[in-house]
Amino acid sequence: GPAPLPLFAAAEARHGAALAGPEPAVSLPVAGLGEEVADDYRSLRLSLKAHPLALLRNELGRRRAVPAARLADIRAGARVRVAGLVLVRQRPGTAKGVIFATLEDETGTANVIVWPDVFERFRRTVLAAKLLCVEGEVQREGIVLHVVAARLEDWTPLLGRLTETRTELSPALARADHVARPGHDPRTLPVRSRDFH
Repeated sequence: GPAPLPLFAAAEARHGAALAGPEPAVSLPVAGLGEEVADDYRSLRLSLKAHPLALLRNELGRRRAVPAARLADIRAGARVRVAGLVLVRQRPGTAKGVIFATLEDETGTANVIVWPDVFERFRRTVLAAKLLCVEGEVQREGIVLHVVAARLEDWTPLLGRLTETRTELSPALARADHVARPGHDPRTLPVRSRDFH
């Protein structure tokens, strides 16, 4: 074949020809669907393979969160629990401190109203959650449907399940940034809402 690059030629001259021998075959594990979706979100902020919450639907169902599409079938005034990725948070100056949020799951979107007193109790959750669970009352005005929040929970850690590895690693192995940033996992789903205040 062609002559080796100067760097490799010098290494061969110093350490022997065995250095430039054939590379061993490497077998990498196949990425799971959750990892592929998370990678898509990291690069494109969306995925055509699956919605992240479709992959978490069993856990969301176990926690009694109904899909957004089912809200249309629930009577006005009923108590409901819905969870979704936070797409938008708005706090218009004319709304007297009311926050409007839009959540998205694999079935559609849910509009949420957070009154000022509820916002003060759950401020951090409302402002920081990427995956937000809202428990409240269904409010219907014609075809417009809202969930009026009474309680909010940050379910963002569930998104980390999308990239959980299927194989056990040696306890001696750790991510390179674990010491510098303990508890931070760069593999989690990068969801950014559009916030207007």
